[in-house]
Amino acid sequence: MKTKWIIDPIHSEVQFNVKYLVISTVSGQFNRFSGHLETENGDFDDASAEFQIETASVNTNVEERNNHLKSSDFFDAANYPHITFADGKLTRSGDDYKLKGDLTIKGKTKNITLDVDFGGSILDGYGQKKAGFEISGKINRKEFGLTWNAVTKTGGVVVSDDVKLMLNVQVILQN
Repeated sequence: MKTKWIIDPIHSEVQFNVKYLVISTVSGQFNRFSGHLETENGDFDDASAEFQIETASVNTNVEERNNHLKSSDFFDAANYPHITFADGKLTRSGDDYKLKGDLTIKGKTKNITLDVDFGGSILDGYGQKKAGFEISGKINRKEFGLTWNAVTKTGGVVVSDDVKLMLNVQVILQN
């Protein structure tokens, strides 16, 4: 029997880190996202996953940088309002999982694999069954058309190509 689990946005977060000037890290997050898992008999092994992020919800706590990230130099939020993760498949890897699927940013799609730490499941005080996951991985932003960069006077780059992804996700079983 198929079961559907919906992401609880109040108890979930989508974050990223990128090196700035190669010496420090800038962190950010997306404030609006949605998604779900579909499982067989409540077991997360071989669950399917779909996820969508609103690019205009990017937040680095610096308005000028947020606006630059929303511009055509980066996410081009006006023309590409969503980042999507589709055809995802969760498979057991030891005590945890791997999540493979198609990530699309700015119209460019690549198959990626993310590490998933399963935190467990529980029945909350309201009788809702919930499960928690910590998801992490790394992508090369240039592979998704996020190619803007600048060179410093000393020849260094402003923004690293590698972006670390960290998602803390809680899902709720739908009846």
